Amino acid sequence: MSEANEGTWLTQEAYDRLAAELNQLINFGRKEIAKKISEARDEGDLKENGGYHAAREEQGKIEMRIARLEEILADAVIGEASADGKVDAGTIVTLTLNGNEQHFLLGSPEISEGTDLDVFSPDSPLGQAIMGLSVGDETSYAAPNGKVFAVKILAVTPY
Repeated sequence: MSEANEGTWLTQEAYDRLAAELNQLINFGRKEIAKKISEARDEGDLKENGGYHAAREEQGKIEMRIARLEEILADAVIGEASADGKVDAGTIVTLTLNGNEQHFLLGSPEISEGTDLDVFSPDSPLGQAIMGLSVGDETSYAAPNGKVFAVKILAVTPY
């Protein structure tokens, strides 16, 4: 699955967590920051009011996060990772890359919150090269710097 063409693949748990975060930011975060801005504005001169500028910066961050969450959730593809042993979004992949073993989640960073797994996008050069492969399959891919790397799939498990 290509995230760019078919949305961001999420587990139901990740979708629910992101939807709750969005709800909290819209219903509480915005009101809280608006109150902070109003209080800072009441302090007087806005040019030299550090509290006002900090609150406005925080407001910008909240609005960017809201927009990002809305974008992710609007075209999210909710499902479970395939258990057929093929590399797909939502699988944990162990492979050798030019002989060095790597272990990572193929998917969106949003689904791996709370874990220490590295995450690679299915749309990354490596993700595109290994998508659909099975244990024992070998391929190569060209990194953005032009180097070509040999890849061998060692294990594929659902996240």
